[in-house]
Amino acid sequence: MTKPETVRSNPPTVKKRISDPLSVQIFLIGLTFLFFIGFIFLPLGLVFSQAFQKGWSFYYESISEPYAIEAVKLTLLTVAIVVPINAVFGVAAAWAITKFNFKGKTALKSLLDLPFAVSPVIAGLIFVLLVGSRTPLGTWLGEQGIKIIFSTPGIVIATIFVTFPFIARELIPLMEAQGRDEEEAALTLGAKGWQIFGKITLPNIRWGLLYGMILCGARSIGEFGAVSVVSGHIRGQTNTIPLHVEILYSEYNFTASFAVASLLVFLALLTVVLKKGMEKHFQKNSFHL
Repeated sequence: MTKPETVRSNPPTVKKRISDPLSVQIFLIGLTFLFFIGFIFLPLGLVFSQAFQKGWSFYYESISEPYAIEAVKLTLLTVAIVVPINAVFGVAAAWAITKFNFKGKTALKSLLDLPFAVSPVIAGLIFVLLVGSRTPLGTWLGEQGIKIIFSTPGIVIATIFVTFPFIARELIPLMEAQGRDEEEAALTLGAKGWQIFGKITLPNIRWGLLYGMILCGARSIGEFGAVSVVSGHIRGQTNTIPLHVEILYSEYNFTASFAVASLLVFLALLTVVLKKGMEKHFQKNSFHL
């Protein structure tokens, strides 16, 4: 009687990691560092070197003079208004697109990218033609004592337009990946709409929402084109930080303009730190999931 042949199991094959040649890696890494040095670090170094060219005392005077303080206040006020409004819109748009099927859904998703396709200067000009003092709507608003163009409301509206896609575009892929199973399960158990949103949807998207708000805030701080058109460049009233920097530079007050510009750099660095923290949190949560 012959013995049955034993089946030998082949050992699992170890896949070799495919990598580019060392010379290619060095070239790409070096090219990346050269790009960062030439287009980021050198300009930032130039800003700070020019800002402190006349010493600390002149730097402090430049960022603490009344017009600069008013520009900082207006910029922060604009961010404080724009970010919550866009957060509400972004959550509503993302929820509608990812949780419901309706006619015009594709068109709505396309409209979200409109500010990316339209120049900010053109966007500001549109608002001037829409609610300017010489337009029918602007005339009627003026009769009611409401001033839009060349005032804070115009700056806020223009900034909302150029920044509203950021939060929605951050939430839509996240909510699509999460699906609708949890909300539908809660609905079958008798939960109401606001209960589902408050206890299921919002906790699941809270970090993505914060991440989008950071991006929206950063874009609001640095917006120039649309705000420049609708502001009127009134010193102490309608000048944000970028507009104040542009006016100082146009007056050949270079050191003061770079000093105020350094405030934008500090805000940008703060944004990068917050953004990096959000990314680490997302990666940690994704790993645990």
